[in-house]
Amino acid sequence: MTTPVCTSASNGMTRPAPYPSFASYVRARQPVLLRTARSLTANPSDAEDLLQTALTKTYVAWERIEDHRALDGYVRRALLNTRTSQWRKRKVDEYVCDELPEPEPAPGGDDPAEQQALHDAMWRAITKLPARQRAMVVLRYYEDLSEVQTAEVLGVSVGTVKSAVSRALGKLREDPELVLVR
Repeated sequence: MTTPVCTSASNGMTRPAPYPSFASYVRARQPVLLRTARSLTANPSDAEDLLQTALTKTYVAWERIEDHRALDGYVRRALLNTRTSQWRKRKVDEYVCDELPEPEPAPGGDDPAEQQALHDAMWRAITKLPARQRAMVVLRYYEDLSEVQTAEVLGVSVGTVKSAVSRALGKLREDPELVLVR
């Protein structure tokens, strides 16, 4: 059963409008209508824009809508029609070409995949070091401790830390996986 929208279809009795003004209608129904708009779009911001457009169309037609009980249906139809129009007008920038365009590499080697590969190679090389050298390299360069702090943590002299780290760095420089990076 549908609700009549125009006065000629009603029984002639006038009823007080449940929403005397557009502003009160929007205040009362906006959360419900926004949920409907969100179901039509993937982005919450696009849903808000869609609802604003549909409410603008409703405002323009506010005086023509005789039965305000049918307002939700009117706005929902405006939402759906607006979204359909947006979808149809969507411009797709796709061009047929023989060779796929590749983005220019970022200057300075800021490629995240390359950085992750270097990080992984470095950890594999560090795990090949003897345990004592590995501990000293990790404390010095990953934990950013000074030579004195590293010596205190490991209970050795500062000279031992310096010589062990020097030997470890020499082994890392000669690691075949890390040679390709330099």
